[in-house]
Formats: sequence, structure tokens, C-alpha cells
Amino acid sequence: MNLITKAISSLLVACAISNIAGAQQKKYEWKEGTSGGYTYKYITNDPMKARFYTLKNGLTVILSVNKKDPRIQTLIGTRAGSNNDPHDHTGLAHYLEHLLFKGTQRFGSLDWSREKPYLDEIEGLYDTYNHTNDVTARKAVYHQIDSVSGLAAKYAIANEYDKLMAGMGSQGTNAHTWVEETIYQEDIPSNVVDKFLAVQAERFKDPVFRLFHTELEAVYEEKNRGLDNDARKSYELMLSSLFPTHNYGQQSTIGTIEHLKNPSLKAIRDFYNAYYVPDNMAIVMAGDLDPDQVIRQVEKNFSYMQPKPVNEYKSPVEKPITAPIVKEVFGPDAENVMIAFRMPGALDVKSNVLLSVVSEVMNNGKAGLLDLNINKQQKVLRSSAGVMPWKDYSVFSLSGTAKQGQTLEEVKDLLLGQLEILKKGEFDETMVRAIVNNAKLSELQGLESNNTRANALMDGFIKHRGKNWATDVSFVDDMGKVTKQQIVDFANKYFANNYVLLYKRKGEDKNIQKVEKPAITPVEVNREAQSAFLKEINEMPAAKIQPLWLDFNKDIQKGKLGAADVLYVQNKDNSLFRLYYRFEMGSWNNKLLPLAAQYLQFLGTDKYTTEQISKEFYNIACNFNVSAGTDVTTISISGLQENFDKAVSLFEHLLANCQPNEQALAAFKGRLTKSRSDSKLNKGNILKGLASYAMYGSKNPFNNQLSQAELDGITAQQLVDILHSLPQYQHSVIYYGPQTLDAAIAAVQKEHTVPAALKPVPAAIKFDKIDQGSNQVLFTDYDMVQSEVNWVRNTDTYKAENTALVDMFNGYFGGNMGSIVFQTIRESKALAYSTYAYYASPDRKDARYSVVAYVGSQADKMNEAINGMNELLNDMPRSDKQFETARQSLKQDIETERITQDGIIFNYLAAKKLGLDNDYRKTVYSQIDGITFDNVKQFHEQNIAKKPYTYCILASEKKVSVDDLKKYGNVKKVTLEEIFGY
Repeated sequence: MNLITKAISSLLVACAISNIAGAQQKKYEWKEGTSGGYTYKYITNDPMKARFYTLKNGLTVILSVNKKDPRIQTLIGTRAGSNNDPHDHTGLAHYLEHLLFKGTQRFGSLDWSREKPYLDEIEGLYDTYNHTNDVTARKAVYHQIDSVSGLAAKYAIANEYDKLMAGMGSQGTNAHTWVEETIYQEDIPSNVVDKFLAVQAERFKDPVFRLFHTELEAVYEEKNRGLDNDARKSYELMLSSLFPTHNYGQQSTIGTIEHLKNPSLKAIRDFYNAYYVPDNMAIVMAGDLDPDQVIRQVEKNFSYMQPKPVNEYKSPVEKPITAPIVKEVFGPDAENVMIAFRMPGALDVKSNVLLSVVSEVMNNGKAGLLDLNINKQQKVLRSSAGVMPWKDYSVFSLSGTAKQGQTLEEVKDLLLGQLEILKKGEFDETMVRAIVNNAKLSELQGLESNNTRANALMDGFIKHRGKNWATDVSFVDDMGKVTKQQIVDFANKYFANNYVLLYKRKGEDKNIQKVEKPAITPVEVNREAQSAFLKEINEMPAAKIQPLWLDFNKDIQKGKLGAADVLYVQNKDNSLFRLYYRFEMGSWNNKLLPLAAQYLQFLGTDKYTTEQISKEFYNIACNFNVSAGTDVTTISISGLQENFDKAVSLFEHLLANCQPNEQALAAFKGRLTKSRSDSKLNKGNILKGLASYAMYGSKNPFNNQLSQAELDGITAQQLVDILHSLPQYQHSVIYYGPQTLDAAIAAVQKEHTVPAALKPVPAAIKFDKIDQGSNQVLFTDYDMVQSEVNWVRNTDTYKAENTALVDMFNGYFGGNMGSIVFQTIRESKALAYSTYAYYASPDRKDARYSVVAYVGSQADKMNEAINGMNELLNDMPRSDKQFETARQSLKQDIETERITQDGIIFNYLAAKKLGLDNDYRKTVYSQIDGITFDNVKQFHEQNIAKKPYTYCILASEKKVSVDDLKKYGNVKKVTLEEIFGY
């Protein structure tokens, strides 16, 4: 249940637009239709063909058909989030989101009549706790809460919701709370719609707030993770400064520490009763569905809901900002600067269209002002612009990170300088046409995704109840009507000294707090228990979905382009193409290859400057990318087939004729040096490096980096020579697009010259996983509230015949929210917000498996968390019913998976790397039913239990004891230089 804490780009641009080939202006009008006995509304020329239903009780249902896969993305949302929290109970909407996974009277309980009195007592105790100020008295009340919660838990079935969803083959079980919304998501097989709706109807009909104190502790952990996240702190300070009276800035979604410490179950219930009502909710489904059947099933299941008026949040009018508001955030992560403007909200359609165009003119990834004038010229380490379009107000922000020797103040001046250029109209007016063309390209790509469709539709419901869907659908067409003068006028109206300027600086955050750990006794999870409701759902019939297997010999056509192999799959859906040149070499073959790939974006040729190349690609709505990994380098070119020749010709010209640019290289080296330095400040990168150190030893893939001296010694000619010689090496050509194989080969051959004999790729460095002969602790100090622990152990070499067993083990033991690990560490013991454990499979046939486990917890709970995970690693609990759920979930995942498009080719290449010549899912599927718990138990004992591990621990030396670390093995303090290799 991840809390949204950062700006998410509007999905409407990707979905709600006109057909890309249409020359005439289309009409987008509301119409009414009738089908299957139900009346619905729709918008003419809506590419998603969405149907909007309103049931008699006011519930909104929005359906969009997409037959690509036998799956449906579902979203159930309410137009209530942290904006609607009571002022004295911030974080309440988010609490409630967590609790709506706990079940009802009918599921999640062994015996409701016996459980209920304890839950009533707990609610009363929390009310007492909420009104008690004396520290000693509060501890006494909490001890009572803990004791009674233990008694109540004896009648609770933890994670039964997750078991229900896993049993029907759902994926991506999750939810989020943000300022104006709380949304629950599931990706279900298309044959279980009736099961899904029956569960959701019960879930929202009668939620029971059980297992509250352990879930509360998970929210505490989530809060502490946020306190360790400098970007999260910057985001919240930006909002509080930009919105001094509006709840956007005055009510943190996760809540204040003071309010988290004093929760009220009564207030949570009141919130539920006020906002989880049909007039305020929507069910959105996109995918392989029959709308007539689905709407009938929705009404059957949700007609119990009673209409009720909703008191919506009344937005205050913020006073204009008349001078820059300057704020600072301190923390261990890299420094950056953010400039944020308060803008008209998304309901101001005209302003929203203009703001979207302005944002793209500023930063579109290729030809925006920041792209060409700042990023291309390497004046900062990186810069970007973006919009958060909320109902009442939007936020437009510029952000930048300083390069070596640059101050944040200098970055700020450069960013504001680009705004001045915008305000003066010093940009190419043709950019608006290019922006629209690229948006229309995004539509074709976005329509393929059920998730994109569903999120766009739900976003419309949250913002305007779907009433403005016509303007959402016409959004990109409306962008195309925007003139240069309108952009200039808009920029001059809204961009002045009316911004929040936020500096994220490196240093100690002296104001940081944490939510203290209360004493919690582990509670029962009753793994083997099942409610009658779960059995009833499982027994509901479902039409069988037959799995579809790939036949590499039939699904992929092969050809030759000189000495290069060609792999081909035809796109029969639309006019998009994707072309790849794939080289079986990367940084392990040549450390300079990734640098050369990055350097290319700053180079011009004898005919074009680098800026002209970027503009040209943007103008024809095509993209290119050169990506050098550890053992594979891929050149990709994509876009509309009608522009194939132009795109491929332009890229081939660039690759063959790029010229050395010493000035660009000097700037690139400086930025790379700063980026490498910043990477050493990021705790996620540090932990990743520690894990690589544990897996491979002191010389490992993560620290296979150039030394500073090696970096300084690189010349422009060296990198250009690598680029020029790249097509001479062995590679394959991959094409996915509308052309036939012969036509595609002929089209590529016109531009891509392949020598008669290709060079063999250079020999690669070999990294072998090491043995863990005894327990060891790799420790790195980092200024943080939490501690993060990874377990690493390498085992046997890859065996294809073990795939089904490994998948069953991961599904049962620790690979998801319904697993043994998650259930024990989080649900029972409340030791962590995030935890997992799995048996990681290699990607090549001569490589080894690894055991990887993780717990992120408060530092004062680290020892308990480590011991809790060790107990599971050494002794895997048995639950036959949970094991059967894992089996059915795995089978349904395979049955409903459809590997299509160029995914067929990449699946084939991945199989080849593992020494396979067929779709091995077929073998796995045939073996699943024969795997017993004893098989998995034996696998666990042979590979995981009572084995030595390397513990990778990232924490503050001020908060953990070295003596404690020694309990787990020999302690080695690993320096950042050892981790990163520079």
C-alpha cells in the first residue's frame, strides 16, 4: 500500500486524444447509449470507448474494453484523501486505506461473535489513550491495548483479503492515498469478475478494523521511512510553503507524528461513513470484459449501498505570493534546488491546457528550453520541469542538481533564466505542433495498457466526477490550438517573483524526529484458518482460460542483413515501429562503452549540431536510445512507420559521423564526477552496492567502475572511435512494426551498412558469485532513522528443471503480501513496513542462484527484525491452505499471461541465454500440480535453512551497536570507496 508522495504525470495526455492520422477536427460530444438493459453515456471519438454508468444509488461505473490480454485492471476509488482528514487527526484517510485490507464480519474472522467484544474494548481503550497525557498512564493504557489485541487476534485470520485475491489470480494488489483520493487496485483474470465483485462488495459493505495496533506500527514504519527520505521532506516543505491555508500544504497525507501517536478508531469510522458512499465512489475496469455483463454484476453486488450527500472539501483562496519564499531542507542525500509556482487547478480547463503546453515547451526530454539550453549544453548536472494537476490548484515546478563546483544559487539562476526566455517568446513556434505529434504517439502506446486506461478514467472521476471527460478526450487537440502569443501571455501572467524556492542541502537535519516504537506482543495470524466466505468465493465457478505458449519457430520470423541475424515480429495493431540493434557486449567487455553511449547525446556531425538532431527527432515524433548494460548493448529507434526512413537515416548519420567535442567531454566528465559523488550519498545505491559486495566479493559488477584517474584520462577521440566502430561488431537486428519481413530488411538495409564479416565482441571480465563459508556482517554507516538489512547467500548453478519448484517456493515463502514472510514480519510482529525473501534465479545458464532477503525497520527494532527473519529462514512454517493458494495463483498467472509484440523476441533471447530453445512456461505449468509442500520444505532445508549468510546492514552508528552486529557474524565496516570502486 504505497503512499503517493511525489508528482505523477497526467495520464490523460497518453490516452484521451484523437486518432493520430486524422486530418480533420473531430467532435467530442456526450451521447447516450443503451445496451443490455442499461443506459450509459459516452464521448464520440473517444479512443478508449469508455462507457459511463451511474447506478440508481449514485455509484459511478466506468468501463473500457481492451481485448489484448485476458485480464482486467480494476480501480475502486473514493474522492477523499488527506484534504478531507479532520484537522486533529491527519493521516486518517491513509490509516483507513490500510484497514480496508483487514476484512469484515464475514472474512478475516474465525468467530465474529467472540472477536467483536474485544474489538469494541480496543476501540474504547484507544479513545482513552487519545485523551491521556501522562506518559506513565499512556504506557499503561497501551499495555492494555496490546493485551486485548492479542486476545482479539486469536479470532482473526490475517491477510485473508490477500488470500482471496491471490486465489483468484489477482496481481498488483495495492492501494494509495493522496490529497484528493484513495484508490484500491487489482489486476484480475477476465474469468473471475463475479468473484472479484463479490469480494469488493463485501469489503466496502462492512469493514472491520481488526489487527489495528500492528497495522498502526506499519504506518509508523512508513512515516519513519519518509523521515529518511530527503526528497519526501522537500516535497512536503514545498507544499506547506506554497499552500499556507489549503490542506494541500497543511495536512500531510501520512499525518503528523503527534496525530500518529494518538489514533482514534471512532474518527476513522466516522470518516469511512462520510466518504465511502456511492455518490463519492467509482468502480473503473479496463480490459477483456463484456460491459453488458459487468454492469449487471456490479449493480447486483453494490446495490446495497445507500445514497448519502457528501460534504466536499471547500478550497480556501490562497493569497498571492508577492516575493520568493525561500526554504531549506537538510539531509545526507545529494543537493538540489526546486522552484515551485502555484497555478490554476485542473478544473480550469483552458489554463490546464496552456500549462501543459508550457511545461512541454520547457522540458519534453528532447527539444524543450531546458533540454536544449541547459541539459544538452551540460550547464547543470540535470534539470527538469513538471506539473501536478490537482482540482483546486496545480503546481508547476522546475528542479535542478548542481554539477561539480557549482552552487545551488547558480542552478536557480539558470532555471529562472529559461523562464525569462519563455516569457520573451524566444522559442520556435513550430514546437507546439511537435508537442502535439509526440502526444498523439503516446496515445497509441498508452491505449495498449489497461493500467493507463483505468488510471486516466479514475483521474477524471477524482477531478470532476467524469463530467469533463469530453475536454479530457479533446485535450491534445486543444493543445494544438494554442498559439505562441497565448503561451507568452500565460507565462508573463503566472511566472514572476511568486514562487517557493527550496534548497535541499547536505547536512544534519536537526529537527528530525521519529515515531517511537511501542511495546508490541506478536499476535496470532492463524495461517490455516479459512472463513466460510473464502470457501464460498473459491467454490464459485469460473470459465477456464487456456494458457497460450510461444512457438519460437512460428512466432518469430528470421532473416539476414549481411552477416547480421534479423529477428522479426509484425505489428498488426497500429502504425508504430521499434527497431533494435543488439550487441552481446557491455561494460564487462569495455568499461568505456557506457560512457561512449552517454556521450553520443552531446555530439553533432559535419551537417547537424546536437541541438538540431534532438529537434529533428522530436519534430518527427521518433526516439532513439543507446543503452549499454553489463553484457548487452542495445540501440533502439522507435516511432511512426511513416517516419521510419527519416529516423533511421538520421540516427545512422549521427552514429557514423559524430565528431569529437572536447568541450562537451570536459563538461561530461565534470558532471559524471559529480554524479558519482552524489551516488555515494544515496542510501538505495549504497545498499545495492553492499549486496553486490556480499554476492561477488570485493571486486564485483557494482564497483566495476573507472578510477578517477582513468576517467580523467579519457579522450574525446577514444569515445567517438568506439561509437564509429560499434556497427562493425557482431550484432542482431530486431524489428517490430507493420512492414513485412522483406520490406523491413530492405528498409533497414538502405541505411544500416553491415560489413561482410562482423568483428567478434571483446572478451568480457568474468564475475563469479562467491561462497558464504560463514556468517559475516557488512556494515556501512549512514545518517538515518531506520536500519535496512539484506541477507545474501549464493547457492547452486542454474537448473531449468528447478524453475517450477523455485516459483512455488517464492510464491509461498516471501515473494508477495500474502506470503509467510510478509505475514509474520509485518502482520504478526509489526517489525517492518517492507520485507521480502526469495530465491533469485540467474539470467544465464552458467550462473548461480542467490537467496535474497530484506527488512527495513526502525533502528531500535533491528535486532528483533533480524531474529524474526532468521527464524523464518531456518524454519519455514507450514500452511497447507496458503500453499494451495500459492499454487493456484501461479497457475492463473501463467494462464492469463500473453507475451506479445517484441516481447516475443526478447523472451526468446532470454531463453537462449539460459540454454533453452522453447517456451519453458509450458514445462513449469505441467509441473505445478505435482509439487507438494514436502518438496518445497526439502528445497528450503537444502538451500536456505541453517546456512551461513552475509548480512548487509545500512544504519547510523549512533543508533546501532557494533556489539549487536557481532552476534550475527564477523563484522566488516565497508567504506564507500570499497562499495563504489572510486
